[in-house]
Amino acid sequence: MANNEDEVDASSSDIQAVARVGQICALYGPLTTELTAADVASRLGLNRTTAYRYCVSLVAAGILERGPRRGTFVLGGLMLQLGIHALGRRRVVEIAPPYLTELSGEVELTAVLSLWGARGPVVTLVEEDSSRMVIVTVRAGSQLDFTAAQTHLFVAYLPDPRNDGLLGDATAEQRAELDKAVYLARRNGYSTANYAGGLFVASAPVFDQYGIAATIAVLGADPVVDVGPGSVILTRLLATAAAMSAELGGTSVGQKQTE
Repeated sequence: MANNEDEVDASSSDIQAVARVGQICALYGPLTTELTAADVASRLGLNRTTAYRYCVSLVAAGILERGPRRGTFVLGGLMLQLGIHALGRRRVVEIAPPYLTELSGEVELTAVLSLWGARGPVVTLVEEDSSRMVIVTVRAGSQLDFTAAQTHLFVAYLPDPRNDGLLGDATAEQRAELDKAVYLARRNGYSTANYAGGLFVASAPVFDQYGIAATIAVLGADPVVDVGPGSVILTRLLATAAAMSAELGGTSVGQKQTE
């Protein structure tokens, strides 16, 4: 009996260690490229000794590397290798560039492709609109929050979008707003969002044979732009998403909704 209990304890400890490694890796992003053990300890509620031991062990495994500044850690070569491999399996990334270029040129807006990451959508490809004096853009690698139009589509179509991690400390009102936006995205087959200064985003889902593979979106700054049903922008966006889905062997939004 004691042996069985020891095995259960060891298994639980292993699972906790794996979960902790995932949490540490998830701390990194476009705006957080290096961390100290103290940073890790503070953000994950660990003591500094434990955080340092984890970081050093991850360096030994190639998951982290010593950073350029003393006492810092950055993502290691193994993570780069795995990231490239993961993107390589996403055929949508391979076929997307010409579609984004054509879409951006037709509607004269910046076009982007986003994939679902560990904590929500991540901007993966960006085709900037160079026809205007002021370019509205977003950095590749940017993590999108729950207010983003792309997020609404992923939550609408993913079987398990893990809303709790996405929402974090969101208020009840913010959660209700997300529920409404997700409902509209599922009903309409697209999502739009407006922000201060006339910034707007319109997004559509791209499907492969397994379900939603990515989202494409156009963004710009115009307080009177029309992205409603039948508008040129939305029509071209949906047509592009449909063409990409067809090439990937995915079904249309309408078919997905009736399954």
